[in-house]
Formats: sequence, structure tokens, C-alpha cells
Amino acid sequence: MKESVKVFAPATVANLACGFDVLGLAVDQPGDYVTVWKNGTKTIQIEKITGDNGQLPLDAFKNTAGVAVSAMLAHLGQNDLGISIEVNKEMPLGSGLGSSAASSVAAVVALNELLGNPFAHKIDLLPFAIEAERVACGAAHADNVAPALLGGIVLVKSYNPLLVVNLPVPSDLFVAVVHPHVEVKTSDARQILKKDIPIHKAVHQWGNVAGLVAGLYRSDYQLIGASLEDVVFEPVRKLLIPGFDEVKQEAIAKGALGCSISGSGPSVFALFRQVNQGQGIVDAMKKVFAKFGVASKGYISKVNEEGPRIIK
Repeated sequence: MKESVKVFAPATVANLACGFDVLGLAVDQPGDYVTVWKNGTKTIQIEKITGDNGQLPLDAFKNTAGVAVSAMLAHLGQNDLGISIEVNKEMPLGSGLGSSAASSVAAVVALNELLGNPFAHKIDLLPFAIEAERVACGAAHADNVAPALLGGIVLVKSYNPLLVVNLPVPSDLFVAVVHPHVEVKTSDARQILKKDIPIHKAVHQWGNVAGLVAGLYRSDYQLIGASLEDVVFEPVRKLLIPGFDEVKQEAIAKGALGCSISGSGPSVFALFRQVNQGQGIVDAMKKVFAKFGVASKGYISKVNEEGPRIIK
């Protein structure tokens, strides 16, 4: 048994425009680091959190890392095993980049390693990370935790039974993410969504989801770009993001295949094909945010197909 295990789990882009709650991908950066070790007690303890400016709870049953660890130990019948957790947040809270998911995924991967890998496959850890999402935003959804755990681009086919599918990642597909320094809480962003969807918009959205999946399988970048369209939720959520329409317009003008809101926002993502386009796309998006008086930070990466990694 190892004395302690440290794991990095990546940020994620959920929804991918058209796939509300069912599509997501992992990026190389940013992400969270979580370290776990046995503490000799019978309790789960959050020993330290850095990078959150004191915003996250140290109560293990209100913190996503603690909730995920608790759910995993309960499943293993080891409720009396004392575990200490240290969380290093290197991604912004309320960013739409799966901050809560990164912490819970890193925690369960680290605990599994600490205990000698009682779960042989990463997919078996998914239910514990999903349970932590219920605490974070009131809904046990997997479009962030699944790609954070499995890497790549993931489709959440169903929850009962739980079925997730890794989709192909075209070799020349890159991701640009810009996080404007405004906070949008996932719970708030979900509350403003309309509960009823006109049938013509629903049909349009289904076509986009199918088109995006087909485009990934065929490495058809034109089809991928044409399918990165959200006619249901983006029109409402964009109201929470200063300058969104212009940000999107500038990203596409700089060569992006498509651009939309990452998760519940306020981060905005764009997919593009040529690596040398990335900085131009990010700079153009940041320039628009600055025009609206909002500072921002940009990230460029390929789709992260590795997922979490153990830090030696």
C-alpha cells in the first residue's frame, strides 16, 4: 500500500454546443490536483484546499472530492477507513470547465490507487464521481466527470443503466477555451433554462447531435463545424456572458470550426483544425471580452485522450 497518492484530473468542456448533458471532452489544461492518504482515524477529512480563495467547504460531505471518496468507500464496505484529502485547485470555480468534476475524479482515481486498485477499470469509478456532482450543482450529470475520468470525447447514452461511450477523436482536432473573469454558478445557469422545447427546435438539435457524432467518426471537419450549433440553450445562457455573440463571431472569423459555451459558462470554447490557428482564435476572443471590460484567460490544447494521471 502506498503512503499517499497524488492525481491530476483535467478540465472539461461539456455539452459541445448541441449535446446538453450528454456530450463532453477533456482538455490538457487547466485541471486539479488531489492527494489522498490514510489518516489512522475512521473519518474522511479535507486537510487543505489551495487555489480556491477560501470558497470551498472543508466539510468532506459538502466537498466533491470528499463525497466521491465517501461513496467509493461505502461501496467497498470500508466506511470506517480514515482518509485525508488535499485539494489543489488550478482551475477557476464557476467557470463552466468542470471544476467540481476534476476534483472528484482526481480523488477517486487517487483512492483507487492508494487501495491497490480494487477497481480494475476507470469506468467503474464513474458512479462515485457522478454522485459528487449532485452536491456541486444539484444534478447528478456525467458530461463533465465522464470525459475527465475517461479522457477524449464522451457520449453519455443513458443513466439508468449508466452507459457512456468514447467517441473517435479526429487527429487534427484542437480546442481553444477562454475563461472570462465572471462567475456563473451551474445551479443558477440551469434554473434559467426553459422546461419546454418547441418541436422544431428539438428536431434541429437532435440533427446537430447526430451530425456531430457522425462528423467525429468520419473525421469530417466541415460536418463537425456545421453541427456545433445550440438552438435550445445557448440563446438563454449567452445572456450571462458579456459580448458572447461577438466573441463567437470573431472566433469563427479566425478559422474556428465552431464556437459555443463551455458547460453552463461563462467559459467559451472553439474547435479548430490547424494548430497555428489557436493563438489567433484565443487572442480574438480575449480582445472582445476586454472590449466589454472583462479580463480573461485562454487555453489551447488537443483533445486530452489520457484523462487523469498519477503524479509520481
